[in-house]
Amino acid sequence: MTKVYMGFLRSGFVVIGLSLGAGTALHYSAWPATTAFAREPDKPADDTLKTAEQQFKNIQALKGISAEQLIPTMQFISASLGVGCDFCHVDRQMDKDDKKEKQTARKMIAMQLAINRGNFDGKVEVTCHTCHRGSAHPVGTPILSADAGGPHSQEESSGAHENLPNPEQILDKYLVAVGGADALKKIKTRKEKGTMEVNGQQFPIEVYCEAPDKRVSISQIQNGRSVTAFNGDVGWLSMGDRVHRMSTPEREAARVDAEMYFPVRVREMYKELQVLSAESLEGHATVVVTATGPGQAPLRLYFDQGNGLLARLVRYTETPLGKLPTQIDYADYRETDGVRIPYRWTLTRPSGSFTIRVDQVQQNVAIDEGLFVAPKMGEP
Repeated sequence: MTKVYMGFLRSGFVVIGLSLGAGTALHYSAWPATTAFAREPDKPADDTLKTAEQQFKNIQALKGISAEQLIPTMQFISASLGVGCDFCHVDRQMDKDDKKEKQTARKMIAMQLAINRGNFDGKVEVTCHTCHRGSAHPVGTPILSADAGGPHSQEESSGAHENLPNPEQILDKYLVAVGGADALKKIKTRKEKGTMEVNGQQFPIEVYCEAPDKRVSISQIQNGRSVTAFNGDVGWLSMGDRVHRMSTPEREAARVDAEMYFPVRVREMYKELQVLSAESLEGHATVVVTATGPGQAPLRLYFDQGNGLLARLVRYTETPLGKLPTQIDYADYRETDGVRIPYRWTLTRPSGSFTIRVDQVQQNVAIDEGLFVAPKMGEP
């Protein structure tokens, strides 16, 4: 595990790549730091068609879910309780049942599933976070303070507002703000150089993009070269000589991130758009649009009411136990070759955050097509 990432890897997962996304965003992915969720011998690496118990050892409470859902589900538990893998698991031997906390976790998963099955027709309404709120041990006594009501989710407080513009008007303003469809589509490639800042330390990063939806980012960290890539079909992450093929949720997130013409294409990608609320981000009034569509993870898009630019994107990874959020905040928009793009953005997950600052942008330059060729598993 690389030291620089320790600040946001309480869950025991290693970040092995970064990529800027949706013409503006940043893709962040993680995978197990050890062989703790050991695969069964001679089982293929393709998790798409396998269940968790077929692909991994000693799965009890989460039998029947797809293998690629297991790690996001563990990340959701980690974020909800504010703990790392070693809270429940034996380090590097996660299939063991030596810890009492693991037995308790299985009972809690069964309880949550039963509550939702018995009261909400199986929909995931009650989650680990409902009670834990970032604490390993939920508090059962009401808090005596002005904030005794406690936190509530944005979904609970959101509602349509008749006095706000409709989604089409908001997206039209966004498209104009970034330069318009014609200007965007003149950009065929983009190369960005900058720095990744994590816990006060900085590391160089380069991002190579090719329209419509190819993106590769390369960062140089303490332990070597880290790559995150999506070539329009498959995605992969590598660090040193280890390669991880993206799961379906990772791949779909990368697909959105890699879309160079996102301001033009968002209405094609997401068929259901709704204006929920007006909120303030760092003193700037924004309007929130939710975007959903068949087979797509939902998005929340925060647009600056003044300049119309995208200020924040929140996406969710669906897990059997609840939604795992990723938030990307954009800043320092500058005009480059007729289009406006952010030169700074911060990605935040429950386990922590980091910031990318772009120093140099080159557009419509030649890019080595070899960067977009997916390596075989096990190859650097």
